Amino acid sequence: MKVLLINGSPHKNGCTYTALHEVETTLQQNGIETEMLHLGKAPVSGCIACMNCMTTGFCFQKDIVRDIQMRLDEFNGIVIGSPVYYSAPTGQLISFLNRLFFATEKRMAGKLGASVVSCRRGGASATFEQLNQYFTICNMPIVSSQYWNSVHGFTPDDVNQDKEGLQTMRVLGQNMAWLLKCIESGKKAGIEKPTYEPRLRTNFI
Repeated sequence: MKVLLINGSPHKNGCTYTALHEVETTLQQNGIETEMLHLGKAPVSGCIACMNCMTTGFCFQKDIVRDIQMRLDEFNGIVIGSPVYYSAPTGQLISFLNRLFFATEKRMAGKLGASVVSCRRGGASATFEQLNQYFTICNMPIVSSQYWNSVHGFTPDDVNQDKEGLQTMRVLGQNMAWLLKCIESGKKAGIEKPTYEPRLRTNFI
């Protein structure tokens, strides 16, 4: 079992990383393999609605998005982390996620999803809700914690003083590890993933 943690902050070891690392450590302590992906500071192109991925299953742009699309089957869960930019995730992360999810909706189904947000003071809940929309449109169960998954602070040192926030991250890691093990046990007992109806789309003009 393996979880991909996506750091959508331009700062590799900043506040968002501090929160994600707390989740990652707890997952590892519970026997779950992890991989941390930092998007970095290089621009990530947005979706251009060419629809090519509808036939190939992969974005035509050969970059970090396509790299993860090619490896999706490795991961049983995805944790997305972002700082708050005007009550929203970073633009770079949104470009990454729009392309990642649009081309791989069916392959996302059944994977566990969770969002983690870092803010100095406000905007966390709006950012948290926006990130969760990617999971809810792809048949991905969302893992929760004892509070909304956010930490507060302007620096990593500040975040390390947010004891409640860090505890929320640890509980999130525990819950994800537990659910992953439950799913694995279900598979061994013969419980298969749901078989879905053909997708219907209603377009109103």
